[in-house]
Amino acid sequence: MVAMQTLSLGTCKFSRLMLLAVFGCLPALADAQQLANLSHSELPDAPGWVQVKEAHSTEPPRGTGNISGTVLDIDESMVPNARVTLVEEGNFAERTTVSDGEGNFIFSDLAGGRFKIIITSPGLKTFVSSEIILHPGEHHELARIALPLAVANVDVQVTVTQVEIAQEQIELQEKQRLFGVLPNFYSSYIWDAAPLTTKQKFTLAGHSILDPVVFVVTGIAAGIEQANNTFPAYGQGTKGYAKRYFADYGDELSNRMISSAILPVVFHQDPRYFYKGTGSKRSRALYAVSRALITRGDDGRSKPNYSHILGAFAAGAISNTYHEGSDRGTGLLLRNGFIAIGGHAADNLLREFLFKHLTPNVPNYEKGEPLSISEPAAH
Repeated sequence: MVAMQTLSLGTCKFSRLMLLAVFGCLPALADAQQLANLSHSELPDAPGWVQVKEAHSTEPPRGTGNISGTVLDIDESMVPNARVTLVEEGNFAERTTVSDGEGNFIFSDLAGGRFKIIITSPGLKTFVSSEIILHPGEHHELARIALPLAVANVDVQVTVTQVEIAQEQIELQEKQRLFGVLPNFYSSYIWDAAPLTTKQKFTLAGHSILDPVVFVVTGIAAGIEQANNTFPAYGQGTKGYAKRYFADYGDELSNRMISSAILPVVFHQDPRYFYKGTGSKRSRALYAVSRALITRGDDGRSKPNYSHILGAFAAGAISNTYHEGSDRGTGLLLRNGFIAIGGHAADNLLREFLFKHLTPNVPNYEKGEPLSISEPAAH
């Protein structure tokens, strides 16, 4: 009996303990069920994720500051559609905009920092601002920006024709005067001078025959002839002097125009003497004398000097038309012809060895034939 009561009391205590345990866990179970019923959207973000997300963001922090300005050209005119780039120091991200119709631009929502502005526009120089220090919430307006015109690099190729080169060389030749007075127009000290055109040959001959010095020299020659009674048929006195003067000038005129202009055009030859200036004296002398019979063609090759040979005899034939009766004939033709050829050879010797030293206006670079390696310099 006692044992049964004891077992009954033990069972009762155990039951009470179980009931207490069950009823004690009910609040906890209720809280767990309530949490389970919450949707995922109602759960708060974990603080660790927010920090990681912010730490890896590449977007610059947004703020309330701004940078603005106006783009102009050098004429103070507005420049629309200029490309404006904002660069933040220490951040590779850039913001780009374009100026409006009034040339204005603005970058908004900026946090504090160090910035630069780069502005480009077609035809204008690129503008790079100095460093702009923007404080949080500051509104920074740049001074009016005037972009100068861009300087374009242009390659200009100038082509000079042979005719232009020849003209320049002729103009230099026409400044060549012995002792600064006597014409030395037909001496070319440029060995590879450009060939002359038809017009240039006639122009050079005209300048030569119409030079004032020629009229003076002709007058002196006529006076000497009259003093020596050369060509007696002309007589003496003023009338005789005038006949000798016009006869001498006529000889010079016809010889110059035929030998230095007309026939050089017909035979495509150069009427000038090309100064050699190099080699031995003997080689230079032979060259000078031979130029009375050999000349340079317009193609640069040596050819028989038809211009001066035929020109000399043609001028002699023409002189028969105005010389006095006893001075006319075949003798006058041959005499004038051979005198002209011989005089041309003698003149060439003077050109080769003397005239250059007596002509002050010859440029230093005009030295005649280029000196070859195997050829000794002239002394």
